[in-house]
Amino acid sequence: MQKTPPETKLKPLKRPSQARAKATVQAIFDTYVRIWQRDGWERITTRAIALECGIGVGTLYEYFPNKMALHSGYIRYCIESLIRCVDEAAIQPVGLPWEERIHRLLQRVCGVERSGLPWFHPKLLDLEPALAELKHQQRAHEEFMQLWHRVFDACDDLPCSVSPQTIEALHLAVWGGRRYALLLQLESDETAAWANEMERLCRAAILVHA
Repeated sequence: MQKTPPETKLKPLKRPSQARAKATVQAIFDTYVRIWQRDGWERITTRAIALECGIGVGTLYEYFPNKMALHSGYIRYCIESLIRCVDEAAIQPVGLPWEERIHRLLQRVCGVERSGLPWFHPKLLDLEPALAELKHQQRAHEEFMQLWHRVFDACDDLPCSVSPQTIEALHLAVWGGRRYALLLQLESDETAAWANEMERLCRAAILVHA
């Protein structure tokens, strides 16, 4: 039976805090994606990334001790980018009607609107069993739940109050569907049609108690 590597080897060593460090990590992520798209996962090595990125291998190891740790960091980057994107589009704007906030939330969480979001491919899910323990799944769930609650809190013109249980059910339905849609590799028009139906269902769940 293949042993799972120790968790410490799967985790990034540190998070960048200074502008220069953030730029370095962003360049590493960009190079990681570029090599994956061009050559495939099997051809990715930390040395190849460092060489193409124009940094020393030692510099890369300051953040990611191996490519699995780099992959783990990239998934975390994808999650944080999606949360930030929804926050900017659906929560921060002033004066949006609730229907528009829900629309903007669903367009991004369902993967229709990808502007400003990092590359994400179904093959990324293939590596999940080697990385994501239950506590990692729970952490992501809690972060997305908080995001949904912030969106609903921003909807100050809702026709009725929406229970936390309903919000959680909507999140699970949408996120579960999104993951399955990725596995099915739906075309863009199919994804858009599915997202529209999910938005219709979300509105119906909100209005049922109005």
